[in-house]
Amino acid sequence: MPALYLEKRIPALNQKRFYTITVTPTLFGPWALVREWGRIGPPGTVRETGFASEHAAVTASPSLRRRKERRGYALVPSGLKTEDS
Repeated sequence: MPALYLEKRIPALNQKRFYTITVTPTLFGPWALVREWGRIGPPGTVRETGFASEHAAVTASPSLRRRKERRGYALVPSGLKTEDS
């Protein structure tokens, strides 16, 4: 599964935020859902949730994405990620 990159921009409130969701194997075999979020520009906060299989991690990803989209984040197509601060 490719990484998902979402952004939330509300200029009137000076909000420029990002959220990434990545499913990746860990060093010892299980899989992890890695989330990173914060203000666009500087590095963000990173959290990792472990799963027993790749399928379980990938299955958890869509609900997380829907939750973020309800909060105003929108998916940014691959290659269009911005780096302004």
